[in-house]
Amino acid sequence: MSSAPAVPGPREAPVRRDPALPKDPPGGRKAVLVWSIGVAVYFVAVIFRTSLGVAGLEAADRFHVNASALSTFSLLQLLVYAGMQIPVGLMVDRLGTKKVLTLGAVLFTAGQIGFALSPSYGMALAHRALLGCGDAMTFISVLRLGTRWFPARRGPLMAQLAGLVGMAGNLVSTLVLAPVLHGIGWVPAFAGSAVAGLVVLVPLVLFLRDHPEGHEPPPRPAAAAGAGGSGAGGFVRRQIADSWKEPGTKLGLWVHFTTQFPAMVFLLLWGMPFLVEAQGLSRTTAGGLLTLIVASNMALGLVYGQIVARRQSSRIPLALGTVALTALLWGSVLAYPGDHAPMWLLVCLCLVLGTCGPASMIGFDFARPANPAERQGTASGITNMGGFIASMTTLLVVGLLLDATDDDYRIAFSSVFVLELLGITQILRLRGRALSRERDRDRDRIGVALPPPAPAAATAVVAAGTGPASGTPAGAVADVAHCDAGPARS
Repeated sequence: MSSAPAVPGPREAPVRRDPALPKDPPGGRKAVLVWSIGVAVYFVAVIFRTSLGVAGLEAADRFHVNASALSTFSLLQLLVYAGMQIPVGLMVDRLGTKKVLTLGAVLFTAGQIGFALSPSYGMALAHRALLGCGDAMTFISVLRLGTRWFPARRGPLMAQLAGLVGMAGNLVSTLVLAPVLHGIGWVPAFAGSAVAGLVVLVPLVLFLRDHPEGHEPPPRPAAAAGAGGSGAGGFVRRQIADSWKEPGTKLGLWVHFTTQFPAMVFLLLWGMPFLVEAQGLSRTTAGGLLTLIVASNMALGLVYGQIVARRQSSRIPLALGTVALTALLWGSVLAYPGDHAPMWLLVCLCLVLGTCGPASMIGFDFARPANPAERQGTASGITNMGGFIASMTTLLVVGLLLDATDDDYRIAFSSVFVLELLGITQILRLRGRALSRERDRDRDRIGVALPPPAPAAATAVVAAGTGPASGTPAGAVADVAHCDAGPARS
């Protein structure tokens, strides 16, 4: 009794990569060198940005202004920075990284020199706004360099490293510029620091390149008359609309919004008054706690970057966990019985506030895979607006509440919870759609699994009408091969 010939089992479906998709950048030593030039420009920009923070008393004396007028410097700088994010993103996408970084370096250097020489409060304010314009052009450009020169799996780590360098610039202002200012005076200190802007311009102009050879961005398609208009106006509308319709861009903005602002509000303006006036600390001790936030930020930035780079699924838990921990420590300090919270609790609060910066960088890890290379600048600009909008809002609300409640910091600082609740609601609302779209893009990037050729014996059985009543039609494409959400792991 003969047995029917065995039907060969299905062979593993071959993976075919879409040839239209861009190749991953190579990384390597040259990428590190080029990226380091961009980061050096950002480092100098942060020194200039934070230089006023160590010169508040001297600025009040020099320009004969009170505390409210002095705080306008910080608010104006945030307003300019946030308002410039989308225009800068569009400029990076249209003109390239090198041109935008060069313009930024020229502007913030001119702003620093002008601030040093300004004889009046009005001129100083104008030069501070000019500095803010140049500063706003640096971070998005550095993010763009990272995506153009390094493989996608390195993106989270490179973004965190850029943030760490920025915090190092903050430390330089505190540890170097402050004693120099007290030693040699206002004009020599600020004008002398502006030399750093001229120094970084030289390698920027001579050696920085937008992308590695062979990894040029695809040419922009010509604008269709009925699809967004033509020329620069059409390009702007398309870039913003296409970036914003991506759930990953929206999720990135809300992650940045929710995580960044508590630490920024504390460091930029209200931390020192709260620690001195509400907690009864000396200025020296309060300054040490603010420095602790910066040190915690720098130490944890690399940790966050490694976690996200190795496990993309950790992004949402890491962001929400940071927000929850920040809210817990913030609430514990405000609700502590008695006039002053103990030092150990204030130290814990400052350590946790140091996680806000690294957590905010996770927002870019949602916007980056949601947009193609030609929209990275615009998407990063939209994302970067989130935290600065929240910071400006909180700075103003805290000030208004302090005036309305006779300097009751417990009531004023409770406004932080309102914005955190708003941000958490939006993150939870958007995460499902954003992650689903990201998985779809990863399947397209890695490849499409095609069905194997039908074995001859099985074809004969089906053709004879003795096979199953239903089956896969000839030429149908099988399910796409499963892959992890996010870039390939190192």
